[in-house]
Amino acid sequence: MKHILPILTITTLAAAASAQTAVAAPAGLSYNRVTVSRSGQENVLAAEALLGSSNVLATISNTSAGTAYSLGYVFKNVAFGVDATLSIGAGDAANHSNYSVTLRRSLSEVIPGLEARVFVSQNDGAGAAIVGGQSRPATAASTDATFELQYNITKQYAVAFSVTDGAENIQTVSFRYNF
Repeated sequence: MKHILPILTITTLAAAASAQTAVAAPAGLSYNRVTVSRSGQENVLAAEALLGSSNVLATISNTSAGTAYSLGYVFKNVAFGVDATLSIGAGDAANHSNYSVTLRRSLSEVIPGLEARVFVSQNDGAGAAIVGGQSRPATAASTDATFELQYNITKQYAVAFSVTDGAENIQTVSFRYNF
């Protein structure tokens, strides 16, 4: 009878800890996701996923400027928990192509569910372009740098805000579903 109180206390604490981790945002980075974004007056729908169990990342997106595609390779945990992705993409407008380097890191040690991305892209002309996994219309050849903060609300849902500094200064709000 005297052991019931400690057992109940431990059971209650374990249940509370279990319930807390069930609703907390994920600590790792998800690469399988669908994104709906708004950049100025432009709506964007994009999907990206790792192919099989490989580190090859395929992305497809659609904007008013057309459809864009990219393939990249994810180098996981390159240094200090940072994942690096090298990508090459193409759009359907005038054989448009782009190249990008993305650095992505979870900042869960600062705020659980927070992550940061920095990507630089070289865009060779007008049309739809995939920049760091985000599609956007490109009006001319340019080199852009984008800074993004994403907050993972749950394991499946996230919201992000990014600022692109380059030929065009673009602010983007994104909603993501991880699968």
